[in-house]
Amino acid sequence: MAKFADRVKVGTATTGTTSTITLGSAVSGFQVVPSSLDGDTIRYVIEDLSGSAFEIGTGTYTHSGTTLTRSLTSSS
Repeated sequence: MAKFADRVKVGTATTGTTSTITLGSAVSGFQVVPSSLDGDTIRYVIEDLSGSAFEIGTGTYTHSGTTLTRSLTSSS
């Protein structure tokens, strides 16, 4: 079962459809993915800056290197 974390919102410089993305720092007013979720499957949403394109899925979070290996569920 996928896990959740409250008030997490981070940026990323990763583009394209690569399966692994590197997570950036927290957006102001939010937090990063907690290290306690290392190795766990988490739910995620990715939006482009305009908010017109999105992706929803599950992914495995790796705290070392702060990466998310993602598996797409749906997208715009």
